[in-house]
Amino acid sequence: MRKVSGGEVAGILVAVFWAILVSFLAVALARLAQTLRATTKLVADVTDQAVPLLADASAAVRSAQTQIDRVDAIASDVQEVTSNASALSTTVASTFGGPLVKVAAFGYGVRRALGGRKDEGGRKGDVPAKSPRRTVIVGRTVPSARRGKRK
Repeated sequence: MRKVSGGEVAGILVAVFWAILVSFLAVALARLAQTLRATTKLVADVTDQAVPLLADASAAVRSAQTQIDRVDAIASDVQEVTSNASALSTTVASTFGGPLVKVAAFGYGVRRALGGRKDEGGRKGDVPAKSPRRTVIVGRTVPSARRGKRK
């Protein structure tokens, strides 16, 4: 039997190590190739599905733009109608407002002159009924005790 020297043992160990390393690298490369194939298939599937989705999205954007154009036209028409109604309201108020106020005041004066008012005893007379004086203070509440003192 021949004796194996230390250099030969080291060479065998290096050869075994390289064989194991090459095996691991081969397995890693095989898995990497499988992952790349799956990724390629996934990208192809996404591309096949993305194209119709993009077409649908484009159609939806076109439809939305059409609707926005319609709403814009409606809004401008509403603005025009509003300005016309405002002008009409101003015209009617200036034309009929003054005379109507005068007619109402005249009617009130005629009713007061012909109808007379009842005095405090419930009889009709020329003395108008005295109405209690009220003071309005905006934002404040006058206590009830003070309300009763003022007449």
